[in-house]
Amino acid sequence: MFTIEHDFDATVVTLIDDPASHRQEDVTINAFEDCVTIEQEDAQSGRLCKITLSLSQLADLTAALNLPEGVYKRKA
Repeated sequence: MFTIEHDFDATVVTLIDDPASHRQEDVTINAFEDCVTIEQEDAQSGRLCKITLSLSQLADLTAALNLPEGVYKRKA
């Protein structure tokens, strides 16, 4: 399950893990004009873990999801 919200400066997508025996914490993706952040609370420490991707890194990730194993360089 997921939700999508449009804030003033970002689109926010929250991924909610379906009920399972080993359920993970929700993941929040914030899409800004110049970067994307991915956040998830660490259940053991209670701290928020955050990863920031540039738009170029996001484009590489998007391309990688549809490719077999290997090393690639995306054309700009």
